[in-house]
Amino acid sequence: MSQMKVAITIEEGVLANVDALVKRKVFSNRSRAIQEAVLEKLERLERNRLAEECAKLDPAFEKAMADEGLS
Repeated sequence: MSQMKVAITIEEGVLANVDALVKRKVFSNRSRAIQEAVLEKLERLERNRLAEECAKLDPAFEKAMADEGLS
């Protein structure tokens, strides 16, 4: 996947935390740390969206539909 260069504004304390992780070699550099954090957040949002959609389902209706399909 191609990469794009972006400029961001970030709180000083957050950047200090990122730098500490890079210094401890948890991440190879700032870009990698921020990219992984963004990807993790996007995945969490997607899982939450799926959970919200599943919560809208009516279990009794879904069971009836499944049972109807089996007969």
